Order: sequence, then structure tokens, then C-alpha cells
Amino acid sequence: MLQINGSARRLCDGVTRRELLQIGSLAPLGLSLSDALQSSAEAAPAARQESPAKACILLFLFGSPPQHETFDPKPEAAAEIQGEMGAISTAVPGYQIGEGLPRIARIADRLTVVRSMTHPFPVHGVAYALSGMPAYTPAIESRPRDPQHWPFMGSVVDWLEGQRHGAGSVGSPEGHVPRNIGLPWKFGSRCTLPTLAGPYGAFLGSRHDPLWTDFTGKGQEVAPRLTDGQTEEVRDPFLQLAGDGRLQLSPACQLPEDVAGGRFDARRLLLGQFDQSRRDLERSRQVRSFSASQERAFSLITSSRAGEALDLDREPQSVRDAYGPNLFGQACLAARRLVEAGSKFVSVFWDPFGPFGGSVWDTHANHFPRLKKYLLPVFDQSYTALITDLEERGMLDSTLVLCTSEHGRTPKIDSKPKGGARHHWSRAYSSVFAGGGMAAGRIVGQTDAIAGDVTETPISPKDMQATAYSLLGYAPETRMPDRTGRPHFIAGDGDVRTELLR
Repeated sequence: MLQINGSARRLCDGVTRRELLQIGSLAPLGLSLSDALQSSAEAAPAARQESPAKACILLFLFGSPPQHETFDPKPEAAAEIQGEMGAISTAVPGYQIGEGLPRIARIADRLTVVRSMTHPFPVHGVAYALSGMPAYTPAIESRPRDPQHWPFMGSVVDWLEGQRHGAGSVGSPEGHVPRNIGLPWKFGSRCTLPTLAGPYGAFLGSRHDPLWTDFTGKGQEVAPRLTDGQTEEVRDPFLQLAGDGRLQLSPACQLPEDVAGGRFDARRLLLGQFDQSRRDLERSRQVRSFSASQERAFSLITSSRAGEALDLDREPQSVRDAYGPNLFGQACLAARRLVEAGSKFVSVFWDPFGPFGGSVWDTHANHFPRLKKYLLPVFDQSYTALITDLEERGMLDSTLVLCTSEHGRTPKIDSKPKGGARHHWSRAYSSVFAGGGMAAGRIVGQTDAIAGDVTETPISPKDMQATAYSLLGYAPETRMPDRTGRPHFIAGDGDVRTELLR
């Protein structure tokens, strides 16, 4: 499989190199749609390449952090741009970071900071930011199963690994730990909004949805309000956990209490005999899909490795304390343990809790109090702990860590809401990457004097995905079939960005 790095280049007739590859791969011998589907399915194993990253941890900061108070401060800008918080020096000479991130400043020489993320959709488009979807509309945000959606990054990796190991495989070779796991609970399930789109298998099928964990426990401290008019006090576990909080596999993955091990084994034997009697139907795609889903459930129930990885009591208290006594930090620790156990793609969502935005970065009001008293301190501690822990264990070089969001926030502060506000802005924002083949101590891209527009090295969410797939060993020109059999590049129109690589 040919891999093309760098930005898309248009030929003299206006066709990109990637379009030429796609057209050229279908034209010879008049390939039919079914041929294209078959070839795309068969292409996945061949697209495997040598990779520095054996696993990926995705940290998604829902609601979108402000670039000004994090990775792209503008200390020379006017007060209505820079705001109440200044900038501090980092371990990278000449690079400054927001003053609310002093721990991250000290490890900046391990990171690749991208200040030039950009795309045209300033909405909470998690599905757009984390898939190859070419365009986006807010109308599908609350419809996770809308046919317009494309598969989530973790779902693509799960599918690719299934193609590599065989369609019936359910997890990593190391003890059947699920390949695609989401923390701390099913995305969007603990807030007052409908279930949100984003981390799902889409046209690859629901069997490639993440396996979600669940969280039992409560928050201990009341989080700063989202708006001055908010009346509900939110004891947010992302701010501080009560002592009894636990992460565990979702109840759907647990063996029912009234089904003893022997009864379960007997049921599985009977089901196996029944399935064997229907072997003439095995060519049916629906049956194959159902069997794969059954096998995944059986594997999870009979293997204890995933459950053991989520049992944070097995960690020294000093390690748990380092990550912080909050749900984001403890989920980051669980992610490290799941990767150690053999999981391929683990996602940690800093997700809405309680009233919409009660725990997220969507600071349309109370911007500075939420940043100073809640968001920045938690992120600073937990993210730094994850990177240093991976490094100390010798895992950082083989574990890709992506930290991103939907978009950024407006350059000019809105002073009308109490506590100030920054609103949605996607023309320029920041993300930070580490490990797994990413460069160390590299600052990529620039923005203008107010961090409003990219002036150098624009990078899209699709480029991030293409680069991540490449580091995990998959050429971005690998294709996956949609429901009609049409082949699509796994990262859409994204390109591998060599500027990010070591």
C-alpha cells in the first residue's frame, strides 16, 4: 500500500494525488461496487506498516478550552484579548504557556504543541472532530445513528485490527482485552441533553462502538457555576471525587448475579451447538455480525483482565494521588492501566455532568472563575501525571497520547456575562500530542497577534487522525466500506503531517 506523507498537492488538472489514487484503484478492469467493497476489506491487513505506537490514549476536552489561557497565550495583546491570566515560560526555550498550567510548562519538552488547528465548523461537533466526516451540520448532533455519520477513530482502529486478526477477533491478542474502550461512561449520558453523536461505529456497525465503562460514586465539591443564573449546585466528580467512586465495566458487560459460572458455561455450550446447526447461514453478514457481538460479550465476561485494569485500588496511593482526586485524573490512570493490559485505543472524555456544561469547558459565562478554580488546575495535574507516568514506566515511546477538542474560543473576551466569556471559534485553536512517534519539545504552527487566525502550518482534525493512524501502523490511504460498499479513506481527506513527527 502506497503511503503519501505531507499536505495534499493538486496536479495540473486540479486532481489531488489522493483522488488520483482513489480513481486509479477502481478504474482498471471496471471494478464493480461489490469488488470495491471486497478489495477495501482485504486492503486493511496489507496496509499495516511498521509503527512506533502500539496503542493510543485519546483525551477529549468537551466544550473546548480557550487557546489563550492554555497553549497559545498572547501576553502582548490588549487586555480584552489576553484577559486576566498571563503567560509563563516552559521547558522549551522561547515558548510560553498559560500561567494556569505550571506543571505542563515543566514537561513541555516532551510534547508536540499544535497552535494551528483549524476547521470551518464552530459548533460542538465531536463527530466531525473525531471522524473522517467531510462536512458537518448541528442537525445531526443529537442523532448518533444518523446515516451521515462516519466512524469514530477508536471504531476505525477496532475495525482495522479485526481485519488484521480476523473478523471474529474481539480484542487484543493479550487476553482479549477490548481494543476500543471509552471512559468514564457512555458519552453524554450523565447530563440533561439527549445522547450526543460522536464516538460510535457509524457505517462500520454498532459492534465497533467503544466498550464503555461506568462510574459509581459522587462528586464532593460544588463546581463553579456555568452561568450566574444557575440555581443547581453541581457536586462534580470531575472536580473532586467522594471516596467511594469506582470505575467498572458497563453493566451490559457483567455476568448477571443469578447466572452462576457453571450455568453460564452450559448456556454457552448450547448456544455453540445451536450456532453449529446453522452453519449453512454463516455467509449471512447479519449472522456474522451477531456472532462477533456474542463473542465479544463472552470474552469480556470470561476474562478478568479488563476488570482488573479498572481496579485502581491495585495502584499505590501515591500514584493515585499524583493523578489527582478527580474523575478525569483517575480515568487517565485507568487508561494507562488498560493500555498496559493490552487495549489498543482508550478514550477519556471530560464529559458533561448534570446541567449541560456543568463540567465542561464551554465557558459562555463565568469564564475566568471556572478556569482558575476548576478546569485548569485539574487538567494541569492529571495530564502531567499521565505523561510522566508513561515516561517513567518506559511506555511513552510506544503510547500515542492525543489531547484535543471540538474547536477553540473567541479572541475577544465578552465582558457582559459575569466572570467574562469566550464563545465558539474554530478558525484557530490548540491541541497537544505526545509519545508514540510524535516529536518532543516541538511547537507547530502560529496564529496572528490575537490567536484568531492561523498564519502558519494549518492542521485539520482529519490531519490529526491521518497522522495518528500512520503512527499506529495504518496508511491513511487504507479504505473502509460504508453501508453501500463504497470505499472511504479512514481519515477522510486528512494527510500525515510530518511536521509533528520525531
